[in-house]
Amino acid sequence: MITVSEVMVNQRSGLIGDRYNGSSGKRQVTLIQWEHLAVLESIMGRPVTPELLRRNLVIKGINLLALKNRKFRMGEAVFQTTGFCHPCSRMEKILGIGGYNAMRGHGGLTAQVLTGGLMHVGDKLTALPDEDLLCG
Repeated sequence: MITVSEVMVNQRSGLIGDRYNGSSGKRQVTLIQWEHLAVLESIMGRPVTPELLRRNLVIKGINLLALKNRKFRMGEAVFQTTGFCHPCSRMEKILGIGGYNAMRGHGGLTAQVLTGGLMHVGDKLTALPDEDLLCG
């Protein structure tokens, strides 16, 4: 995992250069809430970074769970959330004993790319209007 200041995103490949580049599934992008990193550090008693957790995007200042089943924009790209990013058993190896349980409820979300474009560190995440609400 490497940290970059910008990334190109497209529907077919997700984040260009990501290890899952080329995957068109529902887990093209993973997001974690920045505020949850401090919670994980407190539980585990050690530094916890997004790279360690293998999440693509770190979001600050918004409750990610509020984006469940929603579309959102970051930079030029538009995404659709597709589910929760539940922890896997590798968290025990990566974070140590108790890592899996520490991650429960703090794993973030998965998303699929709807519209590609360029994203930069610091781009604001904007939840898009729920189309069902606009029609009713």
